[in-house]
Amino acid sequence: METILMDGKAVKSYVLKNKNGMSAEVTNYGTKITRLMVPDRDGKLEDVVLGFDTLQENIDKEPYFGSTCGRFANRIKDGRFTLDGVQYTLARNNGGNALHGGIKGFNAQVWEVIEVSENSICMNYKSADGEEGYPGMLDCCVTITVTDDNELKIRYEAETDKPTVIGLTNHSYFNLKGAGNGTVRDHVLQINADFHTVLDETASPTGELRPVDNSPFDFRQPTVIGSVIDAPEYAAGRGIDNNWAIRKNQPKELALAAVLTEPVSGRKMEVLTTQPGVQIYTANWVEYQPGKYGKTYAEQESVCLETQNFPNSPNIAHFPSSVLRPGERYEEYCVYKFSTVN
Repeated sequence: METILMDGKAVKSYVLKNKNGMSAEVTNYGTKITRLMVPDRDGKLEDVVLGFDTLQENIDKEPYFGSTCGRFANRIKDGRFTLDGVQYTLARNNGGNALHGGIKGFNAQVWEVIEVSENSICMNYKSADGEEGYPGMLDCCVTITVTDDNELKIRYEAETDKPTVIGLTNHSYFNLKGAGNGTVRDHVLQINADFHTVLDETASPTGELRPVDNSPFDFRQPTVIGSVIDAPEYAAGRGIDNNWAIRKNQPKELALAAVLTEPVSGRKMEVLTTQPGVQIYTANWVEYQPGKYGKTYAEQESVCLETQNFPNSPNIAHFPSSVLRPGERYEEYCVYKFSTVN
């Protein structure tokens, strides 16, 4: 197994398998999912996530492909928030905003492998007090499991020694035809949400939750992505990069967030989460570049379904809280469940 040393720490890749032939390749650099082999309706396996052929490329190239984003995924407006009367200033890396944890977020850290088996891996990262501007030492674990029900199951856990904010997600880029096999405009998307978070000119939520009724944000019925992706309500000429409020009976319920289907292969991916939101991102800013297997990647050729707390929630009191305090335990789940349709 290839090993790369970074800051004296070993970076490796690990392959997780179930009894059905589904497998995931994971590295402890950024807890990235670099390969995900999933069967189509005829049983043919295809790699459905973007990544690169070698471990070194997965370290050096696109920073968010398959990675865990933290300490806070998505945007925090103006790179600052106030907690218990103290204002914290964060590293800004997205215009004036903090995005996905800052300049060197969890996606760019070497995690310690705590436990690994044939189908599961648990990794730990201790984020220092003040890292990227965030308060408190955050002791964080991510467990990735490939179940015999053809699920890719992600468990997030964390504790802190002083009040802080936290919001973790996985940033895999999916193409159910196979990575590098063309556009996702032909994928069919359904989102279990009646409301979306309205964005300002910097793509940060304003605090308004707006009904999806009679708008391009209404994915309550299966919708071909290409039929709405060019709507001016989205990033003009680019595509979708928005957060939806998942319909739930109660907070922390493991609820269906979205369903993605690719008609030709028949692959279907259900996304379930305990978190309140899901960000849909159609790879609007992925530059044309070589990928795995001699194929290429470009914009709108993959889609992220990032289960998360609402972006900018540390600054919006009526959004679900992102605050974690000493003695509390952060625990969230995301499940990508694969099957096929005829």
